[in-house]
Amino acid sequence: MFSQYKKILGTLSLFLLLFLINGCITHPGPYCASKKTIALKPLPKEPFWWGISTASYQNEDRGYAPDSPWYFKTDWDRFAEEGRTPPRGDKAVFSWSEFDRDIAAAKQLGVNHFRFGIEWARVEPHPGVINHAALQQYAKMAQRLKAEGIEPVVTLWHFTFPDWLYDSHHKTKSNFCHPDVEEAWRAHVQRVMKVMAPYARIYVPQNEPNGALQLGWLAGHWPPGLLFHPGGYKKAMKVSVTMFRDAAAIVRKERPDAVIMGIYALPECRRSWTHDPTAVIYNLYQRQNYDQLDQVVDTCDIIGVNYYYSKSSSIRELLIRRMGERSSQYTQMGWEIVPEGLYRTLCAVNERYHKPIVVSENGVATQSGQKSISYFRNHIAQMRRAMNDGVDIRGYFPWTLVDNYEWTEGWHGQFGLFSYARKTHNLHITPPGIWYSRFINAYPEP
Repeated sequence: MFSQYKKILGTLSLFLLLFLINGCITHPGPYCASKKTIALKPLPKEPFWWGISTASYQNEDRGYAPDSPWYFKTDWDRFAEEGRTPPRGDKAVFSWSEFDRDIAAAKQLGVNHFRFGIEWARVEPHPGVINHAALQQYAKMAQRLKAEGIEPVVTLWHFTFPDWLYDSHHKTKSNFCHPDVEEAWRAHVQRVMKVMAPYARIYVPQNEPNGALQLGWLAGHWPPGLLFHPGGYKKAMKVSVTMFRDAAAIVRKERPDAVIMGIYALPECRRSWTHDPTAVIYNLYQRQNYDQLDQVVDTCDIIGVNYYYSKSSSIRELLIRRMGERSSQYTQMGWEIVPEGLYRTLCAVNERYHKPIVVSENGVATQSGQKSISYFRNHIAQMRRAMNDGVDIRGYFPWTLVDNYEWTEGWHGQFGLFSYARKTHNLHITPPGIWYSRFINAYPEP
């Protein structure tokens, strides 16, 4: 019962935040470029990006014993120690120690792009203490991919901060709101680019910052776990925008031909005249989708759309999260499967920003191979429909390479195109993995 009250309070906090910022809960309206907009050259047409995505925290083993000076923890590890989320442990799916195995899996799929993340805490386990060997290993990962004809896509931040930027006693000064975070971030990105620039051209400054901000500073589900904190949310939003823009500038300085991709969680919200007559909930979801992106999109060459599901704008949908595959139209996460929602989302993003788009994540948590294959087939069809209607789509990345840790859900939710054998660490291709491989090799250009 208490968790239900928390959800209700979290919802009220969202409403209050928008009242504080805008005076009322309004639709974000059309995107208008600011006077400081950066002029970017149009991207040349390239072969379609058939890719696969991973994340450092979800995939990488720690790689060091607890007594090692290079042992590290993230804010998510601290959050788990507080009992706020299931612990990940030190092993994950061994993508740090056995990255060649992941490359072999990517080759088996036949993808030409591979997205992986740089774990900030691994590189800088303590303030100013730099693990140069780890940086060099990340560079070698990109080198190995390039040697196999696979383009690396490097995510600089994928939800995690070093634990020294997380204050369990003063959570309002954690993560995006830590007093040292901006300076430390700039130094970190500069450090990363010094070693990565020769081997990687495509960079993602932040993965889904819009979702992380809402879940961490308003809903209380993610670090720093603050519920009903609109002031902190507003400050964290401002800092996240600065950090994104700083990262983009540093990347371009070190590699002028770099491609910057902003990746956002963009579930479709369907307007419900019956359950949301004033459009309050609908507008709230639109702001969650676009408010941060509006402030950084001029630095982006490509917009990455992470689409998994559609939902209705209703109080019930907002407050009650149901887990489980209640029918063929729902996933293990309780998400409603609506392939047409991807088409509508891609068209909306195109109309708003007029920039090239990559479907940077799209996937389904299920143990049913048939459902998974149907999901990918139908969503790719809707992507191609959008392309036929003039949307400039450059790539498609399923989520994810291998079944892994799924944040607050722990090890629940099988998204992988490969399954993972815990005893041997081997990866075994799944039916949707076989389907995806055959499809992209038969139809290299959609």
